[in-house]
Amino acid sequence: MAFTEILYEKDGPVLTISLNRPEALNAWTRVMEREVHEAMTEATADDLVRAIVLTGAGRGFCAGADMNLLGGLQDEAEKAKSRLQTVMPKNNSVAGGLQLSRDYGQRYSYFPTVPKPILGAINGPCAGLGMVMALYCDVRFCSDSAVFTTAFSRRGLIAEHGISWMLPALVGHAAALDLLMSARKVRADEALQLGLVNRVVPTEGFLDECRAYAEELATAVSPRSMRVMKAQVYTALHQNLESAILTANSEMPGSFESDDFREGVAHFIEKRPANFSGN
Repeated sequence: MAFTEILYEKDGPVLTISLNRPEALNAWTRVMEREVHEAMTEATADDLVRAIVLTGAGRGFCAGADMNLLGGLQDEAEKAKSRLQTVMPKNNSVAGGLQLSRDYGQRYSYFPTVPKPILGAINGPCAGLGMVMALYCDVRFCSDSAVFTTAFSRRGLIAEHGISWMLPALVGHAAALDLLMSARKVRADEALQLGLVNRVVPTEGFLDECRAYAEELATAVSPRSMRVMKAQVYTALHQNLESAILTANSEMPGSFESDDFREGVAHFIEKRPANFSGN
């Protein structure tokens, strides 16, 4: 599939998707939105892809929505208002992906339905809609030069596309309100302290370290285990403890019967690298 605003690069079992408008700090467009969804769908269907890295070309991750797009939105406001009041949003879940609740089938919230781990490699400025996309990744690494801002309040906007739910889930209620209301800039060290990212990596060699982590997931871990665990965790965000335990109990027999379980035991006993099939 040919793309114009993203790069789709496979290296063995690791796929790197790069937002590719570096001259605009990868500001988000409708073309980019469509292409990222198409890329995630293609990666879901590709059995050779076992881990995904999402990053930005050049010196930024994503500076938010393209300002030309924002300008056009005001002209469409009245039409959009009536449309939103009468039309249910389409299910944007990735075809062939995890069967999760409708929460993960909205316009930008579909990354959890991709049955493979998505590592957000935040290589520079990450703002607004770019930050929304980063939060829907499963794990986030950032370079030591990365800067985050929610941005919305400084544009006269609100907490868009579920960030009002996902951000408190990651950093807590008070910290989320601080970041949303002030839209202040957060640098890498504070992002790590807040729990916004999992790891801060030096800018030099940043993408190599991100890909090395993805390579480890792709080669040393059962794809089936990751697929089931991902579904468990995102489902558990809407469950109580009893329901989460019952879900785990229902999944355990299948794991004991799986090829990956047999391989997991065998490679440990035989002291050799794993060769998981994903089944």
